[in-house]
Amino acid sequence: MLHTSEVILKLQLDNLGETKMFTSHGTDHVMVNGERYGHSIVVLAGGVRSDWAATQFDELTEAHFAYFLALKPDVLLLGTGATQRFPRPILYRALIDAGIGVEFMTTPAACRTYNILTAEDRNVIAAILI
Repeated sequence: MLHTSEVILKLQLDNLGETKMFTSHGTDHVMVNGERYGHSIVVLAGGVRSDWAATQFDELTEAHFAYFLALKPDVLLLGTGATQRFPRPILYRALIDAGIGVEFMTTPAACRTYNILTAEDRNVIAAILI
């Protein structure tokens, strides 16, 4: 039985190929190319990484954002859960200084935006906090 607090949205594409795309999301998970993740992940067109140490928004540090410097995206999308939240700018200042765009949005919005930008062959990363 699906409760109203368990809203699940499926995102389908005709041909995913090897490009990593969000295929659904719920309150406690996201799915990438049909694989379910119930923990924080980083998604790039070429892969899914589970080595990002961030687990909760309130515990984000400069080191959590510095993780993305070596990956060199044009844009970083941070999915902050059901509510859009904004960390202190000092935490992600190094990304801005490196010319990396940083956007904070709800997880559903981050999933949709990532899929659109990836389909446009943009160099985007989605970091999703679960």
